[in-house]
Amino acid sequence: MTDRRRVLTAALGALLMPTSRSIAAPALPDSTGPYALPNTFVHPLPDPVSGRRYELWVDLPAGALPSKEPRPAVFVTDAPYAFPLVRALRNRVGQQGQNLADFAVIGLAGPADESAVVMRSRDYTPSNPLDRATRPANRYGAPRYGEAAAYLKYVAEIAVPAVTARYGLDPRHRVILGHSYGALLAAQMLVTRPEVFSHYILGSPSYWFDQHVMFEREAAYAKQHTDLDAKVFQYVGAFEAVARGPRFNRENDLVADARRFEAQLRRRRYPSLRIESHVLAGEDHLTVAPAGATLGLLWALPGRGPYEG
Repeated sequence: MTDRRRVLTAALGALLMPTSRSIAAPALPDSTGPYALPNTFVHPLPDPVSGRRYELWVDLPAGALPSKEPRPAVFVTDAPYAFPLVRALRNRVGQQGQNLADFAVIGLAGPADESAVVMRSRDYTPSNPLDRATRPANRYGAPRYGEAAAYLKYVAEIAVPAVTARYGLDPRHRVILGHSYGALLAAQMLVTRPEVFSHYILGSPSYWFDQHVMFEREAAYAKQHTDLDAKVFQYVGAFEAVARGPRFNRENDLVADARRFEAQLRRRRYPSLRIESHVLAGEDHLTVAPAGATLGLLWALPGRGPYEG
């Protein structure tokens, strides 16, 4: 009986297990080119002042047709990362307008021949810490900082009007989403040109930058204004606080900074301001962006029906 089982097992094994000849993979054909995201467009749009060759990356919802109604849009900083991420979130979470509005995604991209690290350090930051003799030597390694005012002027006066006119975007539902330095840039827009965007999604904002200079910028805005007409959503990971543990921050407490920024804005009692902040459990500076962006998008641009998951 045992020998019969062995023979049967061997026979079945020969039938079920492919031979080395049958599993030999064919040679992989040559590539036909890089993968391109469908329904996306790249528009070169240099800055007429600096001459820098910035680009606008545009994605429209699948099957989008010209519409008489203005289309909501989400502008993202750090386009190489955030553009495909937000596009995927709209498609997967949004379910063609059910859970998220079918918005256009606009990537604020740097020059193609320039490092993203160099671009964001220069264009996203409000001041130049290299001018300070007391700057931490291990924190500021880029060649240039503090040119955000010029970049914000380009975004507000060149990029946003151009893409809004070309694609019929809705200024009443125009969102900016940034993370880290990108959120620092969006916060500067908030307290200098708040009318450019209707909603501000600030992810893990780098308010620590240059001795918390952004709090001074907000105070300067408050001295000259009695209202701030904007909707603000902040998110930060719980591990972005300073504490013991491998995932916690060692120096910069982004959780405390986000709470402080919200508290400072609330003390102004701006009639038109709406702001909320969320600390996401189990997330750190590198992992929090997808979850935080999803929550921010559901907050800013809800779809036709209730979110059902």
